[in-house]
Amino acid sequence: MFSYKGKVVWITGSSTGIGRAMALQFAEHGAKVAVHGNKNISAAEETLSEVKRRGAEGILVSGDVTDREQVDRMVEEIFSKYQQIDILVNNAGTMVKRAKIGEIDVETWNKIFDINLTSVLHVTQAVLPIMKRQEQGCIINMTSVAARNGGGGGAVAYAAAKGAVSTLTRGLAKELVNDNIRVNAISPGVITTPFHDRYSTAEQRRAMASQVPMGREGTADEVAGAALYLASDYASYITGEIIEVNGGMLMD
Repeated sequence: MFSYKGKVVWITGSSTGIGRAMALQFAEHGAKVAVHGNKNISAAEETLSEVKRRGAEGILVSGDVTDREQVDRMVEEIFSKYQQIDILVNNAGTMVKRAKIGEIDVETWNKIFDINLTSVLHVTQAVLPIMKRQEQGCIINMTSVAARNGGGGGAVAYAAAKGAVSTLTRGLAKELVNDNIRVNAISPGVITTPFHDRYSTAEQRRAMASQVPMGREGTADEVAGAALYLASDYASYITGEIIEVNGGMLMD
């Protein structure tokens, strides 16, 4: 049984989808949850309300994780309320749009990398001083099966950004191990979330699901379960690892 009583977790991009599922599961297991939203504040407010309905404490912080000043402000808001941040989940990210490599413009390329990769740098750098003072911490980054298989049609920039997140995860794990900070990642496959509602057609989703040995899309809760494990004492000897949650779509 997981218990996060007395722990503070910040999950970026937790208004909907996988981030929301993580926020609710950490709340169910006793954590104080910092919910984050940017453009979809009403959905983030709904997530926070559900966190509280489950008996947990929570706070909502809003801002753009690609903007370091806004990130610093959000970290200060969380720290001012709880005086600690024990678990960070770098979940915020999106595909922006599908575009083949011969057609993508530099502005779109940079935006994809800013949202999916540079945001991880900003948020991690902002939280690290707190975790180092605490002499403990857990960071979980969200990568993707696309980081290893190159992604679906028009997703090469997204796949490249997530591949960088995977590499960053391993490098951070080595760099921060002596600070008693563990860094791991979760790599979802095809998950039923607003992400695929926005960027994948019904035909594309059927094609992707047909490649999954389990024969279906995964759920956000199934991904959140991996986060609960990685942040727990059961994973105390695990760092630099990337857990694939893809129904067997890609196996090591």
